[in-house]
Amino acid sequence: MSKDRASRPGRNGGYDLAVIGAGSAGFSAAITAADEGAQVALIGHGTLGGTCVNVGCVPSKALIRAAETLHAASAAHRFAGIEARARVTDWRATVRQKQALVDDLRKAKYADVLPAYDSLTYLEGEAAFAQGGVLTVDGKALEADSIIIATGSRPAVPDIPGMDTLPYLTSTSALELETLPESLLVIGAGYIGCELAQMFARAGVAVTLAARRGVLPGGEPEISAALTGYFQDEGMTVAGGLAYERIEAVGGEIRLHARRGNVRRIFSADAVLIATGRVANVTGLNLPAAGIELSANGGIAIDARMRTTRDGVYAAGDVTGSDQFVYMAAHGARIAAKNALNGNALRYDNAAMPAVVFTDPQVASVGLTEAAARASGAAVKTSVLTLDNVPRALAARDTRGLIKLVADADTKKLLGAHILAPEGADSIQTAVLAIKAEMTYGELGATIFPYLTTVEGLKLAAQTFDMDVARLSCCAG
Repeated sequence: MSKDRASRPGRNGGYDLAVIGAGSAGFSAAITAADEGAQVALIGHGTLGGTCVNVGCVPSKALIRAAETLHAASAAHRFAGIEARARVTDWRATVRQKQALVDDLRKAKYADVLPAYDSLTYLEGEAAFAQGGVLTVDGKALEADSIIIATGSRPAVPDIPGMDTLPYLTSTSALELETLPESLLVIGAGYIGCELAQMFARAGVAVTLAARRGVLPGGEPEISAALTGYFQDEGMTVAGGLAYERIEAVGGEIRLHARRGNVRRIFSADAVLIATGRVANVTGLNLPAAGIELSANGGIAIDARMRTTRDGVYAAGDVTGSDQFVYMAAHGARIAAKNALNGNALRYDNAAMPAVVFTDPQVASVGLTEAAARASGAAVKTSVLTLDNVPRALAARDTRGLIKLVADADTKKLLGAHILAPEGADSIQTAVLAIKAEMTYGELGATIFPYLTTVEGLKLAAQTFDMDVARLSCCAG
């Protein structure tokens, strides 16, 4: 597309592209389109910026890192002759420091970005579709050749009897608490529940993690079992396989009545945090008026080119109900913007998508789990290496964790990699590139890795398919 398009309006006398939602996906789509020379309307409502910078990645990881210092001090005894202590002296100050970072990044990465694009117009208001699929902002029609919906998601609240009668925390409000509760019940053990439960536990809160299935139920069972044990080692109570019956507030505490098989249990705490996933922000958009359908998970249904069920309307990011990671939101939004302007040539591909859970040890994954690989019909071969076989872990006196690789037994091609390690997040990208390059586990095992690194564990795990790495000398592989 010619860059001189920025000097003229869209074909209908309005905008070339309207983007609904001013978060990570929305900004990515708008900037991509502006760089293509399009006239763009970016429609936002409320606080600028999306989940990640305001109530998700940035604030949670800031507080998780703060709590890690408390654990590091208590774990210093792993090294002979060393003792350390750390404690929370002013949680309010910790939270306010976190908020200052959020405010600074929102300004630098969102508010200050807008003036750099002359062809991008920011509109504050509530977007919705009127009869016939006409896009409106605060009730006024807005002309645009194409539209991208990028309205994100919000915390989901489970349908537990009594939930509507009591105060509860979500991942948003929990990160704003300036006073720590004595005890906390966390309902849900997905990535949000696990991250926040461990963070609060390390800050000195008595935490109970209660879940319908177990810890990180969509991942590898070896990692779920190991992480459950590490949580318990840190003093957390972990209960999985529960059927929630009701929840109530009694005498200043929250009580969850649940059942596991034929055994009924009551979990009590001063406060409850609901961490049972996220739901797409579609309320108020009046999608039926535009003939835009939802998928089974409540997100906007799209195809591989980011198209919704209405011609000329695309969707990207958390509002689609899948791959709810900020980098995938931005990636999908770029594809949507280019397809909207240039003819739908690009396809969304998540085959080599990394995912990280910022617990300690961290959980990092890419590609297929063993279960997913078997379900696909592949002949599956796996390798599991515990971290006590990784020299870096031995030197760090911290052998918590494991690495699991999934491969095609016939071709030896890598299908998935799953890391549970203190530095797992920084190691997964090597596996991402290996899977993207369609490497075999033999090729990964023959690759040169630096010694005394966590990522070297990928090499050792690849070699474990065909040999006992415990019988190798240092660097012998």
